[in-house]
Amino acid sequence: MKALRVLVVEDDALIAMLLTEMLAGMGHDVCATAATEAEAVIAATRYGPDLMIVDAGLGRGSGVSAVEEILRAGPLAHVFISGDAGRLRVRKPDAVVVRK
Repeated sequence: MKALRVLVVEDDALIAMLLTEMLAGMGHDVCATAATEAEAVIAATRYGPDLMIVDAGLGRGSGVSAVEEILRAGPLAHVFISGDAGRLRVRKPDAVVVRK
């Protein structure tokens, strides 16, 4: 399996660290982590990841809005993680969501 370059968008530092360690243990490269909507957009542009793992609800901004902005530049695989999947499904009914 090819190693993926992954952008982790998560405002909880502990969860971001755990995701980074888990992905590295699976042989993937976490090219960047972002804690805000603005940081996510900048990191996606700068690092060109193969995959984004995105917390839907960030303390500063929205993971969903960040993904919408990033996707304007072209398709990019992404998975949302959320403690409130119901609210996310209203906005993005076809989204891939992992509950945290």
